[in-house]
Amino acid sequence: MTGGLTRVGAITRKEFRHLVRDPRSLAVVLLLPVIELVLFAYAISFDVDNLPTVVVDQDHSAASQAYVRTYSASSFFDVQGSATGLAQVDDLFRENRVRAAVVVPAGFGRAVAAGEKAQVAVLVDGADVQAARIGQAYAIALNARYGAQLTAAWADRQGIATTGGIGLLEPRSRTWYNPERRSSLFLIPGLVVVIIMIVTVQQTATSLVRERDLHTYEQMQVSPLRPAELLVGKMLPWTLLAFLDLSIIVALGLGVFGVPLRGSVLLLGVASAVFILACLALGLIVSAVSPSMETANVLALMIAFLPSFLLSGLAFPLGSIPVWLRWLSYAFPGRYMVSISHGVFLRGAGFAELWQPLVQLAGYALLVGTVATVLSRRRTS
Repeated sequence: MTGGLTRVGAITRKEFRHLVRDPRSLAVVLLLPVIELVLFAYAISFDVDNLPTVVVDQDHSAASQAYVRTYSASSFFDVQGSATGLAQVDDLFRENRVRAAVVVPAGFGRAVAAGEKAQVAVLVDGADVQAARIGQAYAIALNARYGAQLTAAWADRQGIATTGGIGLLEPRSRTWYNPERRSSLFLIPGLVVVIIMIVTVQQTATSLVRERDLHTYEQMQVSPLRPAELLVGKMLPWTLLAFLDLSIIVALGLGVFGVPLRGSVLLLGVASAVFILACLALGLIVSAVSPSMETANVLALMIAFLPSFLLSGLAFPLGSIPVWLRWLSYAFPGRYMVSISHGVFLRGAGFAELWQPLVQLAGYALLVGTVATVLSRRRTS
């Protein structure tokens, strides 16, 4: 019994020595729970606050302006300006600049003054199902409260008592791009991004670390191959496999789940190519800083899955998370690609509407590609 405990103690001391000699792996193990807790605690929010909203006021009366002020005063809606009509609202939705629109038709003020039914409309962007559902619920509650106030004010002017059956406000709501508010139409274009990122980052990182562990990478380094040729040769198969995975996932989304592809296929292809290159560069960075396969797997999970799921607008609206996390989301390519994917699949957007996230994604790919090249050269030297 004593001998067994002695042997177990010897193995335990040896493992602790390995941990101390590998501070990067130890740091990853200790910091990972803290990072996960912070991300989950701050990023996971089922509340929708400050929903970007635009107003179409076709009445321009004191009554319509008072009605619009109820949205401006609400913490649920962030009124960012006005639009001239539904065509401009559609453009703003496609550009992912607003998520809701309040339409006040002409004659609103006259109807309120006469004690007649006053119609209003609330339009929400169904490309974000959660924001659409909660935004409509907020609008219904706001309209019910304001309608009751209008009714009470009109009845007071007329000198009559109000009843529960009277209501001067007749709100209507409509969900654009996803009228049935099907979650699959919202999730699948975003899951395409998450899946491709996981595959490319993790496989690239672990394959290069595996080569170093087997000492085959050093053998290739002493060959006539130039460093750039070696990296391109290693990355090309994963690039082709990523495009194959992308084609399969998109085909399944269109054929099995009925996800529409309303926008530019060319834009989707160009953006996907840039996105895959950015993910491959992230995989190179992970491989360059990882001393072991275990560390590479953990870092790849932290970089590929958690941020692309929590900080891309896929799981939760970005407007509902803290500002510092919103800024942090720009450090991960999923932030740009999810916006492009939703725009192309659901909103029918093209280059004119999505040029900004595409340029941001290209700049990101160039930056991380440069960092990956520098780190890889330092590691090989």
